[in-house]
Formats: sequence, structure tokens, C-alpha cells
Amino acid sequence: MAFYDRLVTGTENARVAFMHMPVLQRALRGNVTNDEYVAFLSQAYHHVKHTVPLMMACGSRLSENQHWLLQALGEYIAEEMGHEHWILDDIRACGGDPDAVRLATPHPATETMVAYAYDVVQRRNAVGFFGMVFVLEGTSVRLATQAAQAIKEKLRLPGNAFRYLTSHGALDQNHLAFFEGLMNRIDDPADQAMIRHCANMFYRLYGEIFRSLSS
Repeated sequence: MAFYDRLVTGTENARVAFMHMPVLQRALRGNVTNDEYVAFLSQAYHHVKHTVPLMMACGSRLSENQHWLLQALGEYIAEEMGHEHWILDDIRACGGDPDAVRLATPHPATETMVAYAYDVVQRRNAVGFFGMVFVLEGTSVRLATQAAQAIKEKLRLPGNAFRYLTSHGALDQNHLAFFEGLMNRIDDPADQAMIRHCANMFYRLYGEIFRSLSS
């Protein structure tokens, strides 16, 4: 079995638990308030702004045997650059204050996930970062477009309040196919184990961010 397929099966329990969170199920039905949607975008801003720096840090920490991943990271960086600004624009379109969000302290759950990502890259094995890519991009493909449409209809928000969600739903569909091919080239058992472990961790950590929205 190819590594990507083993990654999917090896994280299935964590994925199912994540997908069944009440807050996610409500979002898929559009059953959220404007304040809850802005709260989601606010926490998204505080982790998405680290995506490119994390990718750069990952590239700098790859071992010589992992340098073939640099080209892929370069493509990801080009795609992800500036997405945090899309989120601030969405917040403004919802009637929120993007400057207040930008200057605010993120929820502890958001800080924890970001800190874990940096720790993996800088202290353990940089390829573990791809566990985060697997979770966040896979989640976007499954949820983003459906949730955006449901929330838009329920809250009667303008289309320009959903640039982050709708673009990521479409964009990450292509990314996921690229990611699958990338993962199937990773043949070191230690690297595979690290990516799988981190993916399970990121399902838990990302789930805590969603749970924090209702606290």
C-alpha cells in the first residue's frame, strides 16, 4: 500500500472524531452566528499568518536526503503567500474589525497548535510539518466550500465575505492531489512515522481551536 493511503488509514480515527465535532456539524448546516463566523476567521488569521514562515523554516531544516522536497515547498510558498490578508478582508466584509483581530492575542488553542508546528520543524523532524498540511488542506477540501455556501445563505452575507473559505476549497483540491504524489515519494520509515504522528496530533490540536470558538 502506498504511503499516502497508509497515512489516510492511520489517521482515520482522529479524522472521524474531528469531523463529528458539534461546532463543525453546525457550520456545515450554516447554523452559526455572524460573531461565530468572525471568531473562526480571527483564529484562522492567527495560524494562517504562520504558514509561509513555517514552510520556510521547514525548508531550512530538511536533511540532505530530504532536499528534494525543497521544490515542492517553494511551490507551496508561492501559493500560500498573503492568504492571511484574504482573511482580514473577509472579516471586514462581515462587519468585523480586521485591525482589532490583527492586534489581538490568539486563543490558547491556536497558540498551542502554532507552537507545536514550530517545535516539530525546529527540534524534531522537519518533514512532520507535512502532517499539518495533510490535516488542514484535507479539512478544507471536505468542508470549506460546503460550509461557506451554507453560512452565506443562513447569514445573508455578501460573497466577498468568503474568499478564504471558497478559494481554499477549490485550491486545496488541486493541492491534495499534488500532496498525495509527494507523500508517495517519501520512503524513509522514520519520516513516514513522523508525518503520521503529526497528522494525528494536528487533528487534535486543530479540533481544539474549533472547540475554543464556543467557549
